[in-house]
Amino acid sequence: MTVLNSIRRFLLPLGLLCLALTWAAPGHAQMAPGFSVSIAPPPLPVYSEPPLPADGYIFIPGYWAWGGPNGFYWVPGTWVQPPAPGLLWTPGYWSLAADGVSYVWQPGYWGPSVGFYGGVDYGFGYYGTGYDGGYWDSGFFFYNSRVHNFGHVRVAHSFAKAVPAVRSARVSFTGAARGGVDARPGPNEDAASHEQHAPAVDLQVQHETKAATIRSAPVAVNHGRPPVAATQQPATFTGHGIVAARPVTSHPAPTRASSPPPQSQSHGSSPPGQGDDRDHH
Repeated sequence: MTVLNSIRRFLLPLGLLCLALTWAAPGHAQMAPGFSVSIAPPPLPVYSEPPLPADGYIFIPGYWAWGGPNGFYWVPGTWVQPPAPGLLWTPGYWSLAADGVSYVWQPGYWGPSVGFYGGVDYGFGYYGTGYDGGYWDSGFFFYNSRVHNFGHVRVAHSFAKAVPAVRSARVSFTGAARGGVDARPGPNEDAASHEQHAPAVDLQVQHETKAATIRSAPVAVNHGRPPVAATQQPATFTGHGIVAARPVTSHPAPTRASSPPPQSQSHGSSPPGQGDDRDHH
């Protein structure tokens, strides 16, 4: 019985983890892995992060999706609850295909570590490699107060890490031969690729799908400056918490609220192994 009980104690947590990862399966279609187009995605717009809606949410940066006859359209950045504690989001990215003329979409995913996202500087903690927006510890998410906009939310756990200047380039794809980012997976990103992953949760998929219905979302309409660049709630594109893109020539806005964010616990430094942070777009 002792051996049997030990086996049960081992299998139960493993089963719960697998359930959390599979629970995130999307209920609607979105851009599939390997989806390709013959037009390069536009540069990333410049925008600020909307206020955090509640403790425990993670900000998912916006990206350009393909809308068929309308071409590329902007999927606003938004705050999302991860499918389970301990999971981080790796953003999707466009990459130049081996033929040198097509651009292939690699979808994002949830996993224990942040993997390769094409070296694209999405901002908000995703500055080309790794993630500096926060980390998990003992089932709690610790936010970098130099990156995120807490608004009026009192977060339970946070730390402050310096944010160097943002790069001027806003390239949204990888592929140096066509003017994209010149990036390849590093050892940590290779390791992350072998971990168990979960796809975007249903709300993320709805967010992408509904974004295609925004009249100003196509790049042909907004000319790279979408009026709805980020939202406080997924799949909600009107009302409170909507952030518009700024002119590219404008000075970067602060990465957090002008007043010190309310906190109840703080870590003075970032966890080991994380790289330097920078201002988001």
